[in-house]
Amino acid sequence: MLPASASTGPTEDDWAAAVAAVRRLPADARVLLICHVNPDGDALGSMLGFGLGLRRLGVRRLQATFPGPPEVPESLRWLPGFDDLLVPAVDAYPDPDLVVCFDAASESRLGELVDRLDTAGEALVLDHHASNTGFGRIHLVDPRAAATSVVAEELLARLDVPLDADTATCLYVALATDTGSFRFEATTPAVHQLAARLIATGIRPGDISRRVFDTRPFGAVRLFGEVLGRARLDPAAAAGRGLVWTYATLDDLARYEQQPYVLESLIDSVRCTAEADVACVLKQVAVDEWAVSMRSKGAVDVSRVATVLGGGGHRFAAGFTGRGGADEVLGRIRAELDGALTGS
Repeated sequence: MLPASASTGPTEDDWAAAVAAVRRLPADARVLLICHVNPDGDALGSMLGFGLGLRRLGVRRLQATFPGPPEVPESLRWLPGFDDLLVPAVDAYPDPDLVVCFDAASESRLGELVDRLDTAGEALVLDHHASNTGFGRIHLVDPRAAATSVVAEELLARLDVPLDADTATCLYVALATDTGSFRFEATTPAVHQLAARLIATGIRPGDISRRVFDTRPFGAVRLFGEVLGRARLDPAAAAGRGLVWTYATLDDLARYEQQPYVLESLIDSVRCTAEADVACVLKQVAVDEWAVSMRSKGAVDVSRVATVLGGGGHRFAAGFTGRGGADEVLGRIRAELDGALTGS
């Protein structure tokens, strides 16, 4: 059953339940923080920022983790708490007293860690995806929030945890990445007000932006050039709103000696295409298996496409795992686009 917050945001009862779940933890409680597979800036930044806040509350037996290979983009490895809190999934507490999930719209995004929802004493979910399926027991799901970090910051405030520079750095990275450096439609006055509170702790936005957005290995630059060179435009897709797409294979990564995470920002170079409302990047993860990222400028709700195809997200950004050849996966996407027009 979907939580009420899936459409309207958390109620005061939801906030009270979340605060109580943290407040009643015994001194020796084991707390496990989990974000989604292939974590992005919002997932990792929200999780680490909240973890640092819990440390200030006195929680000492605390782990942060995510499913899959323990690989994180170099642009995020410097975040405060990365070395102190993060553990491989295989070493995560098997039966924590409290598990907190970040930025995951469905249980499938938790991979091999999904069983912690059952083995934990309490399960709290922080998210901002309208497609959230309502997993867990306590839900702080706010589709009006620009990022999961917005939800995490409010919970810290309700727990009376003051912001410090380390916590603010993590939350700022989360906020900046999910708003596209404050360029996307979700960038509201409240977003800038939160950014101002975070900056007021003494963090340096220019330095953060260079490390997160403007640093890339030369091999990745060459890889992007090749993959962008095979981009294709389908102006008739989405009832004439247009689709632009490209793909990257495992052979591409090997040829330029790059890790899969370097492709996460590729969608930003594709989505700028003027003739297409929808942008799509297929990233091969195995034979006949693709991690699919989609973006929309507003005419198409890509979360509706992703949900039908087994994934999730929100109106302007979503993703799913596609199986089969690249053309097969693109065919499924095209077939769903007309039905995902925001006016339909």
